[in-house]
Amino acid sequence: MQMKLNVFRRSGGRGFTLVELMVVVVLLAVIAVMATPAFVAWHVRDQVDARAKALVSTFAYARNEALRRGARVTVCRIDAARQCLAASKACANGSLDWSCGWAVMIERAGGQSVLRAQPELAAVSVTGTLTDIAFTPPAGQIIGSFRSLDIAPRTPSAATGGSRWRRCVRIAAGGRARSAEGPCSGTAS
Repeated sequence: MQMKLNVFRRSGGRGFTLVELMVVVVLLAVIAVMATPAFVAWHVRDQVDARAKALVSTFAYARNEALRRGARVTVCRIDAARQCLAASKACANGSLDWSCGWAVMIERAGGQSVLRAQPELAAVSVTGTLTDIAFTPPAGQIIGSFRSLDIAPRTPSAATGGSRWRRCVRIAAGGRARSAEGPCSGTAS
């Protein structure tokens, strides 16, 4: 007994019709249009998360350097020349927040020198205290009381609104920084 296998064959070498190709192109365009807002929102959320992690890492580094070096270490907003900005001075992008970048500075006899810097990211707003945050030896405490910084998309949209797109970085008086999902105030805007 011999068994025949049916093999799919195209008859006459015929390809796809123009109508079939156009339907596929239209379907791909619809899928792309529907996926774009989700992709943009995901990218913004990734930037917010990265900025929060960088801020927590910066504060931990500054605290550790204050302990290790036995000197006052300051985290401040910076301008393009990596100089600390005064609390009332706006960034180059015109905002009064930490989106212009920040640096870890150590105080020396000749002034301050940069230990580490974080560049500007204008797409993310980092609001809260505008004053420098200083860590002092011997235990690495911050000067002042608790501080918090709210990290959110600079231009929230319908896709990136609400508290799940925001992060709060809190620094305790002991100098330890923590990040939490949601705004610092506890309300979503």
